[in-house]
Amino acid sequence: MVNIRSNPNDEEKLKSRATEISAFYSNKGRMPSFSEIGQLFGFKSKNAVFRLVNRLEKLGVLGRDEKGRLLPGRIMTAPLKVLGTVEAGFPSPAEEELSDTMSLDKFLIQNPSATFVLKVSGDSMSGAGILPGDMVLVDKGQTPKSGDIVIAEVDGQWTMKYLKKRGEQVVLLPANPAYKPIRPKTELKISGVVTAVIRKYK
Repeated sequence: MVNIRSNPNDEEKLKSRATEISAFYSNKGRMPSFSEIGQLFGFKSKNAVFRLVNRLEKLGVLGRDEKGRLLPGRIMTAPLKVLGTVEAGFPSPAEEELSDTMSLDKFLIQNPSATFVLKVSGDSMSGAGILPGDMVLVDKGQTPKSGDIVIAEVDGQWTMKYLKKRGEQVVLLPANPAYKPIRPKTELKISGVVTAVIRKYK
């Protein structure tokens, strides 16, 4: 699943450990903590965990945010087959044709080192097709523009809303009429721009 270039002696061990971390990410919907990595591989010292994380980070298999928390990197997905197109309007004959392969992380993520994943709770963005239980990809490297969906800290509270700039005023708008717009009173910090939504049906 993960392409790793390393010394022949430990290449297979690195692949195995990267795959186990990938399985943890797939099952839990989040990356493991450093202590959970230690438990996962039976490491008795924190240094062993840091050495493994540093090696995988250098290979691009995972990354870290500004607070040191782990990010998926290339560990997220393996390349998948692209089998042509499907008609979303009127029914038409379906033909399976292998037209290409694609890696979902490359398709969805422009800046792997600056992208993190959040699980959605609440329905204030349901009108934008973002529902409770969905996962959103957030790029902290993008400059937020009016109309973007952003992750923001407003007066000490975190939220996900549309960013609207009206002159010098900034308003955060929900995509659900049951919620009111938010106007920062004292402080607004934008952590990143939502770039994709992931929903698992089964």
